[in-house]
Amino acid sequence: MSNQGLRPETVAAHALRAVDPETGAVVPPIHTSSTYARDENYAPKLKENYVRNGSPTLWQAEETIAALEGGTSALLFASGMAAIATLLETVPQGAHVAAPDVMYYGTRDWLKRLEGLGRISLTLFDPRAPGALEKAVRKGTDLVWIETPLNPTWDVIDIEAAAETAHEVGALLAVDATATAAVTTQPLKLGADIVFHSATKYLNGHSDVLAGVLVTRAETPRWSELRMLRTKMGAPLPPLECFLLMRGMRTLFVRYRQASANALAIARRFEGHPKVEGVLYPGLASHAGHAIAARQMRDGFGGMMSILVKGGFADAQRFCTRLKVIVPATSLGGVESLAEHRKTVEGPTSPVPDNLVRISVGIEHVDDLIGDIEQALAGL
Repeated sequence: MSNQGLRPETVAAHALRAVDPETGAVVPPIHTSSTYARDENYAPKLKENYVRNGSPTLWQAEETIAALEGGTSALLFASGMAAIATLLETVPQGAHVAAPDVMYYGTRDWLKRLEGLGRISLTLFDPRAPGALEKAVRKGTDLVWIETPLNPTWDVIDIEAAAETAHEVGALLAVDATATAAVTTQPLKLGADIVFHSATKYLNGHSDVLAGVLVTRAETPRWSELRMLRTKMGAPLPPLECFLLMRGMRTLFVRYRQASANALAIARRFEGHPKVEGVLYPGLASHAGHAIAARQMRDGFGGMMSILVKGGFADAQRFCTRLKVIVPATSLGGVESLAEHRKTVEGPTSPVPDNLVRISVGIEHVDDLIGDIEQALAGL
């Protein structure tokens, strides 16, 4: 059955197609072979004949993600950082990149590494400052990289405005949309050129796969270069992980909606709490980026939030260790709730406040999560 005209919830639930056309299986098959035979004319029977180029399981996962994002093509990588590093490999020598000063620290560290090597010039801008992005780009800017909402402060960037600014100087706009996972925002429809997801997170949603994905709005020479680089560097996602990723995506919408509802309830409950300095969540009307978030996010504001614990570094750390239901662990987007003291993880050079605790809200009963946060705060 064609997925033409089907809503994204159905596309995700069916992993693009509900029935395998060759076997009739209603669960996507795992093609574990590393190589594929050629035909009588010595031509590949498939579009590729070696797993470093791809596999039927990989292609189905990529086609599903591309359909969810409204893109023309997707490329899955063995990790999120592999996808990011490969995209940055396409930036010409000495070209300029603009990115937010607060974002996923792995991306920031990689950009600074490339700057230190003389591969790129880099401008980090404060997305909260009016006109900051416009001042950051210039003639020679090749890539504008943004996240929205930003990890871990959850500030919101206007994607349409960022696309207009990037395109005025001939730059590519790439959006890290890990926190929205195609459910609530489709950056390509707002003018972005490439969307990135750490597919480890919401797309998979079960904390058992490491993966990254890039999705493009149009097939371009740069996209062909990305495809070639992935093959040459041996970085495609293996078949078993592709299968697990598709299994996770089949429940993406119901998971995301429940996590969003839980996060909003928690944010409202602890905004103004005597032991909380602030709650950072774009679903709150008091959030500085709420109006933009409400315009470009649909069907919920996501399950990611941060709280600023009153006190400092030690109090925020102690809050995490006192949690009983919420797990003190790295990562996000899984069915289980996680809390992380970001300064500990990112290190002393991080621009993140000492008292910031990032919470990935899962799909547990919200009263259990609220009660856990209450008891952890009570002990400070």
